[in-house]
Amino acid sequence: METERKFLRLPARHFFLFGPGGTGKSTWLRRALPRASWIDLLAPAEHRLYAARPERLRELAAAQPAGSDIVIDEIQRVPELLTVVHQLMEEPQSPRFALAGSSARKLKRTGVDLLAGRAVVRVMHPFIPSSRRNSGVASISMRRWRAACCRWSGTRPTRRTR
Repeated sequence: METERKFLRLPARHFFLFGPGGTGKSTWLRRALPRASWIDLLAPAEHRLYAARPERLRELAAAQPAGSDIVIDEIQRVPELLTVVHQLMEEPQSPRFALAGSSARKLKRTGVDLLAGRAVVRVMHPFIPSSRRNSGVASISMRRWRAACCRWSGTRPTRRTR
């Protein structure tokens, strides 16, 4: 499978990576952090494990060497993990956390701990049709593109007058 390159720098400290589904968050993280420990909350077994006992994240963090990374993919599925992440960030020699998800809105609505500035927020935007022109991917009409962007952002498309 051919992948498009995203211009995103890896933060030096803990970070959130948000963006709509299909933008390449997980792919980018796997390339940027190849030695990281992964928690994929889309996997039913891992989701059950951490939803039932979020404090199990402490066990994983304790087993990591200093300077390591832990990626939690689809963090919005178990927002209670953010409280444990916050506690771990306060400890000396804690691993760097990369928290990826498609819905910052869902996290804000649940009223969970958003780490109060302890993690940098990065957003991965979808490709626009002009950026894919040379990739051999068929382009879509601008009308369909605007509609897709409106669905993602939660806004309504505006009617253009001629």
